[in-house]
Amino acid sequence: MIPAGFAYRRASTVDEALALLAEHGEDAKLLAGGHSLLPLMKLRFAAPEVVVDIAPLRELKFVRTEGDEVVIGALSRYHDLQHDPVLAEHAPLIAHVAGSVGDPQVRHRGTIGGSLVHADSAADLPAAVLAADGTLVARGPSGERRIPAAEFFLGPFTTPLEPDELLTEIRLPSQAGLGWGFEKFTRRAIDWAIVGVAVAGRSVGLVNMGGTPLRASATERALADGATAAEAAKLAAEGTSPPDEPHATAEYRQHLARVLTGRALAAAGIA
Repeated sequence: MIPAGFAYRRASTVDEALALLAEHGEDAKLLAGGHSLLPLMKLRFAAPEVVVDIAPLRELKFVRTEGDEVVIGALSRYHDLQHDPVLAEHAPLIAHVAGSVGDPQVRHRGTIGGSLVHADSAADLPAAVLAADGTLVARGPSGERRIPAAEFFLGPFTTPLEPDELLTEIRLPSQAGLGWGFEKFTRRAIDWAIVGVAVAGRSVGLVNMGGTPLRASATERALADGATAAEAAKLAAEGTSPPDEPHATAEYRQHLARVLTGRALAAAGIA
């Protein structure tokens, strides 16, 4: 399908992008990699009057360390994250997950910020950032505010970002030396995961097990109480409400969550 008509604006700085958002409010949408917004526009699920292109903003394309944190610019693309040496040392889970998204064409255009703001529970990176105890930094007219990942995903495709705010960076505690694992089950290699599991230390994030990315809280509590990885993995589906569809029922997804959690914990070196 063809999108509804819209005005196109190209921002050259973060301040310019924020000014355009302030001017157009809820009538504007940000365009980064385009893999989330453009399909919605073609299906007429989204019909912004103004599209603000922020892809040129090099100031939001970086990975660096600050003290005991690794900081990722929101416009960093999956391909760059996959091969970044800082992430390889300090956040290998994020580097690996970024390299598993879609196909090479997607990884060369899609951005981590776009994935997080889209807030699709079937996406890989939101669950990985959740498991890594990430904090998302938003900038708006009133300045910056930091939002823990645990408070960022409010519902299907819903976040606390205001129409005049822009996600600028993602901050993660350094995971250097921390065990990690990522497992997902797909119908085809490039598909959204039927179920996925991201493990950072003893934190477990679940993909496609509810309306938002989730932590496997029962599994994490069991590990903290001294349960083995095998015992804790059996609890991974507790408190979840996965979609029930003909190609993957809720019961099947819950089974997958338990199996994949066991594998991801083993990959993280948790016995």
